[in-house]
Amino acid sequence: MKDIMVIWQQVLEKLELRVSSVSFLLWIKPIKPIEIDDKDNLVIATPSVSAKNQILRNFIDKISECCFEIVGKPLKIVVLDQNEEIEYLKNNRVEEKNVSAKDEKNPFVEKFTFDNFVVGKSNQFVYAAARTVAEHPGKRYNPLFIYGGVGLGKTHLLHSIGNYIREFSPELKIQYVPCDKFTNDYIASLYSPTKNKSIMEFRGKYRNLDVLMVDDIQFISNKKETQEEFFHTFNELILANKQVIICSDRPPKDIPTLEDRLRSRFASGLIHDIQQPDIETRIAILHKKSQLEKYYAEDEVINYIAEHIDTNIRELEGKLSEVYFLATLSGKKVATMEEVTDIFSNHMEEIKNDLTPDKVISVVCDYFNISYQDITGKKKNKEIVEPRMIAIYLISEILNLPLVNIGKLFGGRDHTTIMHSRDKITEDLKHNKKTQTLVNEIRNMLTKQ
Repeated sequence: MKDIMVIWQQVLEKLELRVSSVSFLLWIKPIKPIEIDDKDNLVIATPSVSAKNQILRNFIDKISECCFEIVGKPLKIVVLDQNEEIEYLKNNRVEEKNVSAKDEKNPFVEKFTFDNFVVGKSNQFVYAAARTVAEHPGKRYNPLFIYGGVGLGKTHLLHSIGNYIREFSPELKIQYVPCDKFTNDYIASLYSPTKNKSIMEFRGKYRNLDVLMVDDIQFISNKKETQEEFFHTFNELILANKQVIICSDRPPKDIPTLEDRLRSRFASGLIHDIQQPDIETRIAILHKKSQLEKYYAEDEVINYIAEHIDTNIRELEGKLSEVYFLATLSGKKVATMEEVTDIFSNHMEEIKNDLTPDKVISVVCDYFNISYQDITGKKKNKEIVEPRMIAIYLISEILNLPLVNIGKLFGGRDHTTIMHSRDKITEDLKHNKKTQTLVNEIRNMLTKQ
């Protein structure tokens, strides 16, 4: 059987297409694979009891399905919380085995290189900065902080930097780590039976590096002790002229409960965003995908997909894969507009038939982590008002519900209030990048419900 880390990466790629982007980031991505034992149990660990309950309640069947598709036989999924993981590792002694397996292999996706990254107006500045950092680690743009919405290429750039350094500066010690993994490693060291030794080992692992790359740093919010530890790790590396690269879905100023001293440290280097690709870049991305994957498609197909999918690159490439797959089922070697028409018409009809105002409101609540009662109630604080206006806008635009009916959904508000909310978001979408990102990501979640 394949290595556990290889299998789990393939499972993640399938799960990302089957759950909402928020669910994937909040619940699926933080999962740590432990082992597949000799009884065909896939043991996975979650960072908390609540995370374990979420997985068991909402995602265990999807995980089982994806595992079956990858390994060709059913696996029993064993889900551990944070404390159960520590006990399991102590009793079964699998931690050292998995660490060595990771260290032996390239931790970076080999196809994620600078040569395979399509550069356009939306990302040319960040691309240039990432390339400079890869060529001169620790000397310019330190730290480098990249932010942007889901599926816009942040992870591709991180892996490109990693692959470049491994090829041209193999003597450098480089570590790529999702923020939740850094947090879990730190917590595990605190709860270890040999606490002092484990903490020293943890610090040695992350502070004796030439390049540290941390993905999804936004998940460090609300974790005071982890922020404290990361602050000292960050300082030690920067003072030693070691390179630090950080990725997030938002700029430091928008990460809630992030300590001011960390915000200040992040701002000492270069902070820049990746924006949504324009139509020309989307077309170029699809041509690159066709070339790499040998997906043969008519130019009209490429142009149509690029015009109609503007949410993120992952969705864009996924739609091309879907179109080409349908063509191969029909015995064709080249995808045509016939497949495009079938997929897009079925997709839109399914969305329209399946969506209800309640579903739209629920997805918005999940995205912003607020309650249904708050968004439909009388609260007027900013944390509630913006999500409420976005929900109103989406219900009006997608479901074309009368304003009076929408008002009834939101605590009996009159139609002029609903009209104001709808028009405010409509106007913001013309020039406000943050609003564009929020609405597009939520709309993307709705299409995957």
